[in-house]
Amino acid sequence: MKQSWVYILKCSDGSYYTGCTTNLEQRIQEHNFKKYDSYTSTRLPVELVYSQQFANINEAIAAERRIKDWNRSKKEALIKGDFDLLHNLAECKNETNYKNKK
Repeated sequence: MKQSWVYILKCSDGSYYTGCTTNLEQRIQEHNFKKYDSYTSTRLPVELVYSQQFANINEAIAAERRIKDWNRSKKEALIKGDFDLLHNLAECKNETNYKNKK
C-alpha cells in the first residue's frame, strides 16, 4: 500500500483543518491554491502545523477521523508534541469515571 499522512493545517482565521492524503506536499498546495471549494478555501493562506506518516491510507483515515473529533486543546497538544497534556486531556473526567468516585 501507498504511504499516507494525516495532517493539520492552521487557517488564516486561527481555526484548524484536519485531513489525510497520499501526497502531502501536493495536497497542501491544493489547499493554498483553492483547487477544491472546501473549508480552507475561504480561510487562506493555510499553514501545515502537524503531519504524521502512516503505512497505508486506511490508517491515516482512521487517525483523521479521531483527530477531527478532538477539541482545540487536544489538537494543540498534539501539534506541540505534548503527549502528557494530550493524555490528560483525553482522560474521562465525568462523575462516573472510577478515578473521580469517592
